[in-house]
Amino acid sequence: MNRRALLLFLAMSVIWGISYLFIRIAVIEIPPLVLVFVRTGLAALILLPIALARGELRGLAKSWLPLAAFAACEIGIPWVLMSHAEQSISSSLTGLLVAAVPLVGVVIATAGGNREHLGVASVAGLLVGIVGVAAIVGFDLKATSSFALVEMGVVVVCYALGPAILARYLNGLPSVGVIAVSLLACTIVYAPFAAPQWPHAMPSISVFASVVVLAVVCSAIGFLLFFALVGEIGPVRATVITYINPVVAAVLGVIVLREQFTAGMAVGFVLVVLGSILATQRRMTRAQSATP
Repeated sequence: MNRRALLLFLAMSVIWGISYLFIRIAVIEIPPLVLVFVRTGLAALILLPIALARGELRGLAKSWLPLAAFAACEIGIPWVLMSHAEQSISSSLTGLLVAAVPLVGVVIATAGGNREHLGVASVAGLLVGIVGVAAIVGFDLKATSSFALVEMGVVVVCYALGPAILARYLNGLPSVGVIAVSLLACTIVYAPFAAPQWPHAMPSISVFASVVVLAVVCSAIGFLLFFALVGEIGPVRATVITYINPVVAAVLGVIVLREQFTAGMAVGFVLVVLGSILATQRRMTRAQSATP
């Protein structure tokens, strides 16, 4: 990994790691639907001119159905559910649960006909990962919102489906154009739902700043840097940030919001990462061997 790739990797690890903290702060005063509407709208205003200047909006209409599915799985559904879940659970727990995305990705790939994940190591990785998720959540579910955990389960599945749709049906289309249109579509869809819930009073400075950071830094700039990272090291190796983001989320949650971080969460996260590495090692090895 060259210096530019390393800097992009570190930047993305922080940018997407801090998003859980700012979501937690924002939903204290702003309803989830309003938050997602504003977040997608501001990010779309930034990325659409860039995509237009690059000529990346041409030809996207032909792929409107998979594009709509991608927008729903990557942005529309998970952002709303995650924001709603963080009204009940900590940002640390949210970030750690998202670390299970690679595990679900393996299951989806296998269900789609990719049999390379049926090896002993991959199956063992899935089992280890499942134990890790159980440890993160904790066995005393009375202390945690069950509905929020279900929401996070849907978020994880959506985040695993998004890249699969992108790779299978949108491969070759310009990345910035795809994300810009996806953000715009989500903004339009959520506008009529966000309007009745619009806050009657101006939110506090911390909440206002959190929304701006989520839209500008974590969404618009985050996607641009991620595409640059993919260009440097490839899409498979770029997903390694999935293992770093939860660490950033957990540390910030404990330091800034003074959230509880249990030994089970720490052990569970290690098991999830270990399981993900075992379950995806063939893809990672192949991608590394193909990288010059």
